[in-house]
Amino acid sequence: MSVLVVDASVVIKWFVPEIHSDAARRLLATAHQYLSPDLLFPEVGNVVWKKVRRGELTADEGQRLAADISSIAVETVPTRGLMIDAHALAITTGLTVYDAMYLALALRLKTELVTADDRLGRIVAGHSMTAAHVRLVQTFE
Repeated sequence: MSVLVVDASVVIKWFVPEIHSDAARRLLATAHQYLSPDLLFPEVGNVVWKKVRRGELTADEGQRLAADISSIAVETVPTRGLMIDAHALAITTGLTVYDAMYLALALRLKTELVTADDRLGRIVAGHSMTAAHVRLVQTFE
């Protein structure tokens, strides 16, 4: 079983129909061990909150979704141990430190970060040391 790092943009698609949700669910259906920095849950929770605030979900749907998301099979890694690498990556690439946390974990594990964030994909593709470590979720379609 291979190891993949997934970010919040992929995890939310496991639960909410959006563009590339089918690809994200196809990824979930394959045999991988999923890891993420522990900031995954606040990030996904914030997406759910925004969807409730915008009226895309009811408050009850948001609560159920928050409960479902908290039980997903993604092993989390403390961000504290990733901070130095993530900060250096953010400075080098122009990513936010939040996004660089996911990339730092993928680099540390010598694996890929799977994301639905096209901007992140474009930025990382421009840097030879990181380009091979990011894969857009739509490639699973």
